[in-house]
Amino acid sequence: MNRFSDTASASPLTNPLLLVMVLAAFTSVLNNSMVNVAIPTISTGLDVSPSLSGWVITAFSIVFATGVALYGRVSDSYSFRLTFLSALVIFGIGSLTCALAPGFGWLVAGRAIQAAGAAAIPSLAFGSVARLFAPGKRGVVFGTLSSAIGLGAATGPLIGGLGVSAFGWRVLFFGTLTVICLLFVAAWRFLPDLNAERARQPHRFARLDLPGGLLLALGAASLLFGITAANHSGLAAPHAWGALLLAAALIGLFVWRIRTASHPFAPPALFGNRQFLSAAAIALLSQAAFIGGGLFLTPLLLINKLGLTAFETGLVVAPGAIAVALLAPTIGRLSDKFGPRPVLGISLTWLLCGLLFMSSFAVGAAPWMVTIALVIASIGYAGVTSPAANAASKALSPEIAGVGFGIYQLFFFMGAGSGAAVFGSVLTARQQQAAPALNPFYEGAAATAAFSDAFLVACTAVLLAMALLAGLGRGVATEDASA
Repeated sequence: MNRFSDTASASPLTNPLLLVMVLAAFTSVLNNSMVNVAIPTISTGLDVSPSLSGWVITAFSIVFATGVALYGRVSDSYSFRLTFLSALVIFGIGSLTCALAPGFGWLVAGRAIQAAGAAAIPSLAFGSVARLFAPGKRGVVFGTLSSAIGLGAATGPLIGGLGVSAFGWRVLFFGTLTVICLLFVAAWRFLPDLNAERARQPHRFARLDLPGGLLLALGAASLLFGITAANHSGLAAPHAWGALLLAAALIGLFVWRIRTASHPFAPPALFGNRQFLSAAAIALLSQAAFIGGGLFLTPLLLINKLGLTAFETGLVVAPGAIAVALLAPTIGRLSDKFGPRPVLGISLTWLLCGLLFMSSFAVGAAPWMVTIALVIASIGYAGVTSPAANAASKALSPEIAGVGFGIYQLFFFMGAGSGAAVFGSVLTARQQQAAPALNPFYEGAAATAAFSDAFLVACTAVLLAMALLAGLGRGVATEDASA
C-alpha cells in the first residue's frame, strides 16, 4: 500500500496544510528578523548595555536549536495536529510576555518561551512534507517553504524598522501575537492528523525516549552557548571551555543512549547514513556561510563602517532575500527533476562567488556593491536550502520523518548560530591585529580589511560543503528500529 498521498497538491493555494505551514514558517522567521533591527532601541529603552542586549537574540537561538529536534520526535509518536497547536500556544505566550515585559530579564525569558514554541515549526513543516509527498515530488514543496523563509527574512528588517520608528519595539511582539492567533484558528480548522494511528498506540511515551532527546537537546544548547561565549569572552574563559566540554560529554552520552536503549530517540543507523549526514552537513556549512557570515557581518559593515541606518541597511539586504523567496520553489522543482547533487553543486558555486566578490570588491565600497554581492550569494543560497532538504528526505522513511527532519533542522540552525560566533571572532581578532587584508584582490580601506578577511573565511565553509557533495548518492531510506 502506498504510504504517500497521490493527490496532495503541491500548491499552498489549494492545499490548506501547506498554506498553514508556509504562513507559520514565514511568521517564525519574520519574528526573528524584525527583532534583530530593534536591538539598539531595546538596549536604550530598557537601559542595558549593547553586549547584554545581545541575549535577546542568543536566548532565542539556544532554545530554538534545542527544541527543534525534540518536536520532530514528539510528532512521530503523538498527534501531529495537537503538537503543532500546542507549539503555537507556547509561541503566543512568549510573544505576549515580550510585549508586556517590564524589564530586560522578562524580555529574555519571553524570547526563550517564544523559541520553545517556534522551534516546532521547521521540523513539523518539513517532516509533514516527507510524510505526505513521495520522493520526486518534494523538492518544489521544500522550495515553497524556503521561499516563505526567504520572504520573512526580506521583509523583517523593513517591517521592524518601520514599526520601531513609528510605535516602539513592543509593537513587534503584539503584531506577532496577532498573527499567531490567526494561525491557531487556521490550524485548528485545516490541519489533519498525519500519524493518528501511531499516536493511539499504548506505549508511545516509552518510544519517545525522553532521556535521549534531552541529552541531544542539552548537548546542542551547551555547544551553541560555548561557541557564543568563546566569541564574547575568549576560549580561555571558564564558562566557554566548560560549556564546550559539557557539550562533548552530553553528546557522547546521547550516542551511548541511542545504541543501548530499546526504543532510542533516533535510530543509530540514521547517523551512519552517508546521504543524510552529508545533506545535514551541507546545510550547516551553507547556513553558517550565508546567514552566520553574510547576513551577520553585512549589517555590522553597513551600520558601523558606512554609517547607514537600520532601515537603510534593510533596504540593502532586502533584494537578496527577495531573490531567495522568488527562486527557491523553481530550484526545488529542478532538484526533483535532475536530483539534488547537480543543483547543489551549481548553487554552492554561486554562493562561493557572491561571498568572494564581497570579500574582494564590495567590502568598503558603495552600498550598491554590497547589494550586488548579496544578490549573487542569495541566488546560491536559494539553490541550497530546498535541494539539501530534498536530499535528506531521501534518507528518511515516513516513520522517522519527524525526528529525522528535527535533527536535520538542528544542524541547519546550529549553522547560523555557530557561524555568527566564528566569523564574529575572526572579525574581532583581525580588527585587533590591524593587519592588511589576507585577500590579495582587496584594495579597500584598511578600516574594513577585517571584514574582507571574515568573508574570506566564510568562503572556506562553502568549499567544505562542496567537498561533501560526494556523499550524496541516490539515498536509501533509514527505517525506524523501534517501529
